Amino acid sequence: MSLPNVAAANVGPRSSPAVIHCINPATGESLGDVLVATPDDVSAAVERARLAQKAWGSSSFAQRRRVLGHLLDLVVSRMDDICGAVVEDSGKTFENALLGEVMPVCNKIRWVMKHGERHLRPEKVGTGILLHKKGRIEYRPLGVVACIVPWNYPFQNIFGSFVAPLMAGNAVVIKASEAVAWSTRFFQTLIDEALRREGFSADTVQIINGFGETGAALVRARVQKILFIGSVGNGRRIIEGSAEHLTPTVMELGGKDPMIICDDADLEHAVHSALGGCFINLGQNCIASERLIVMEGIYDRFVAAFGKRAGALRQGVPIGPGILDVGAINTRQQMRVIDELVTDALANGARALVGGRLPEGPGQFYPPTVLVDVTPDMRIAREEVFGPVALIMRVKDDAQAIALANGTDFGLHSSVFTRDKARGSALPRHSRRAPPASTISACAT
Repeated sequence: MSLPNVAAANVGPRSSPAVIHCINPATGESLGDVLVATPDDVSAAVERARLAQKAWGSSSFAQRRRVLGHLLDLVVSRMDDICGAVVEDSGKTFENALLGEVMPVCNKIRWVMKHGERHLRPEKVGTGILLHKKGRIEYRPLGVVACIVPWNYPFQNIFGSFVAPLMAGNAVVIKASEAVAWSTRFFQTLIDEALRREGFSADTVQIINGFGETGAALVRARVQKILFIGSVGNGRRIIEGSAEHLTPTVMELGGKDPMIICDDADLEHAVHSALGGCFINLGQNCIASERLIVMEGIYDRFVAAFGKRAGALRQGVPIGPGILDVGAINTRQQMRVIDELVTDALANGARALVGGRLPEGPGQFYPPTVLVDVTPDMRIAREEVFGPVALIMRVKDDAQAIALANGTDFGLHSSVFTRDKARGSALPRHSRRAPPASTISACAT
């Protein structure tokens, strides 16, 4: 499916050094070139947003709900085009574009429309011993919020980032990943249309494209808040830049999520959940279940069932719904990261039950891979893969499972599978405190 013809104004000549050359990662075909925002362009975008925010910040909650309502209508009516743009730009399947991107965005917009005003209304508060005074908390728009988002969910990362700040009366400038720049111009037209239907400037929400220099310029552009989603390494760079103006920053960083499968777990449920946790969006998820920690009593049966289903997953060029389970890896750089970590693990004693090597042919495909005999000292056990690689690690009991789960510097998310609710509640309580900007949750089944 071709992207609707809305990006012409953002396409520059191939000879220009200030462009992003966009390709379809599943086919290797060129999509076109998108202009890079220079630091001066970034400053200008922020200033336009600052001016637009004056009108938007004084709008009523009813007006903001109407804009979000228009946005929701546009997303629903253009759902097929959005999915087509996501698939073409990222290489993922149509099902993941719909279920993993469009539907969560629709749900978030609905939630913010329904509950946003309640959370932003002034609140009366007590004044302690100062009985002669009355107190209240008032929530005021900050101004311009900057969002720097990754490539794994091209549509959701953009729309999911700006909806709440917009409802709170802020203008938003979003630096999209250069790996999925092609679809951003189409997404911008949807946002522009929703704002203009209520008479607000399209400068209220702007998407800019570029590489590291563009993101660094946005961080230092005297915005009032920064949201960053991405790797730990880049998160450190964001903090360094934000310190220049003491800009408040919210970050959601990487993970190396453990899934503990107890010996009393429902085998079929655990296998299917692990397949989803490891291979949805080809593992290009911050909360992908990269480490399957399986207890001895169920280990052999789990490995056999999981390996069989993983080996049967269908992979290829997504040309329509219902024909594939997994698509392509979004960037060549990530292909190199995955291959390097897997190759290192195999060289140090791990075994690949499924996959484990780069296929020949066009497109950025890494096959669903299942590794066993992985030891905690291997790089792949400690570093984020962000790809379709499941590590199955055997443990004897709950204590060993917790020690292994806690054996990395990450702490974003975890899960537990057991039929014993008390056991499922107790295991996560032994997890150590998560690093800043991360959260730990767990589920028991």
